[in-house]
Amino acid sequence: MSNDDVDPKVAYAQKAFEAPEGATDILLIRHGQSEGMSSSSYPRLPSGQADPALSPLGHQQAALMGERLASVGIQAIYCSTLVRTQQTAAPLANFSGLDPIVVPELREVELGEWEGGEFRKRSQQKDASFLEMMRKGDWGVIPGGEDNEAFGARVRGALEKIQAAHPAQRVAVVCHGGVIGIAIALATGCSPMAFMHVDNASITQMLMVDDLWIVRRVNDTAHLGPAFAPVTDEPVM
Repeated sequence: MSNDDVDPKVAYAQKAFEAPEGATDILLIRHGQSEGMSSSSYPRLPSGQADPALSPLGHQQAALMGERLASVGIQAIYCSTLVRTQQTAAPLANFSGLDPIVVPELREVELGEWEGGEFRKRSQQKDASFLEMMRKGDWGVIPGGEDNEAFGARVRGALEKIQAAHPAQRVAVVCHGGVIGIAIALATGCSPMAFMHVDNASITQMLMVDDLWIVRRVNDTAHLGPAFAPVTDEPVM
């Protein structure tokens, strides 16, 4: 039989995934681009728990994300205390009529002495301490930074509270690259650095039921344009 004789609908048919009964469907959304990230001066800009607003492109990304998710049955919206997540959540809130709920524990990882732009500077320069942090896979390598145990505990606590409040519901959680990375690490046992470089306004989907966390998709940016984003040197924050 030649390839021309094969019906692609049969050849590639897959059994539809069935979510476990009572599972909470959590869409982890990274905030849109922050102010200044398109500038060549970005290593001097704040990162981590600093609080820049969205750039004009960031607002466009948020609008496209909100439009895509407007009809998928979102039943609650959560965001962190940082303005970039709240501004990213706003279009989806307008579409859905839901008021975003602020959860402080969803804020980005604390960068200690590398706050205020130092993290981005070291990332761009491939500083030895930055590379050591990446190799060890622990934010605690940063002097005064929040280590994986503390960071993971607060993110786990936040997601488990959301899970408990929304059994068998779909919710949007607008947060940060580091938060998404540690959430996937908690679900899979991988390094927290493995998935921290998700794109702005991307969607990562996890199902949570009892103690089981199932990762269904990572860094979905279909609403933003081409399927594969260009590779850049932009750091995670």
